[in-house]
Amino acid sequence: MKTIIHTANSRGHANHGWLDAHHTFSFAGFYNPERVHFGALRVLNDDRIAPGRGFGMHPHDNMEIISIVLKGAIKHQDNMGNEGIVHAGEIQVMSAGSGVHHSEVNPSEEQYLNLLQIWLFPDQQQVTPRYDQKAFDPSGRQNALQLVISPDGEAGSLWIHQQAWFSMGHLDAGKSLTYQSRRKENGSYIFVISGELQLDGQTLGERDGMGVIDFDTVQIAAAKEAEFLIMDIPQ
Repeated sequence: MKTIIHTANSRGHANHGWLDAHHTFSFAGFYNPERVHFGALRVLNDDRIAPGRGFGMHPHDNMEIISIVLKGAIKHQDNMGNEGIVHAGEIQVMSAGSGVHHSEVNPSEEQYLNLLQIWLFPDQQQVTPRYDQKAFDPSGRQNALQLVISPDGEAGSLWIHQQAWFSMGHLDAGKSLTYQSRRKENGSYIFVISGELQLDGQTLGERDGMGVIDFDTVQIAAAKEAEFLIMDIPQ
């Protein structure tokens, strides 16, 4: 097993007033040649967006874009005709493919929005752009793993153009579980949303991340009540 740890305070940080963003991997004005990507995982941004502000209409292509809303809500619009609100507890996926324009704005006049914005390199180029969103019952991840992203929509998950599986977990203090790698060509990146985890003898706190490769299983234990995301992705 090989591991790499990215502590929360080692992330890139940019505060634009309306946007307070932390970047696990090189993004915008943050560049670290040793932290450009983890396999197919290119971007893991932790964004806090002020009421009424957001990202205006802008283009993307050939990228799988995933947004996990932690607090607040996103108002989404795109040139495919999709428009709606993505609330906390919901996940949004967009295959940019051959090209898409979209906007993501905090519709609230009072509440800040906090979301994880994740980009993956796709396994196919120039696909037809697509959009989807779904609410997941948080009880499905209580002291367990809940599959939310997959290549084929397994177990009601959202699907993307990549051999990647995302699972969310919520462990009570003192609880543990075993994660089994989905594919030998994959590694896994574990991101702690809140609380404290212990993995392979390492302690991870809130917003810490750990990449694991060349493994079959890894034991995950909650030193304190913890919520986390596991991204099982090609290397």
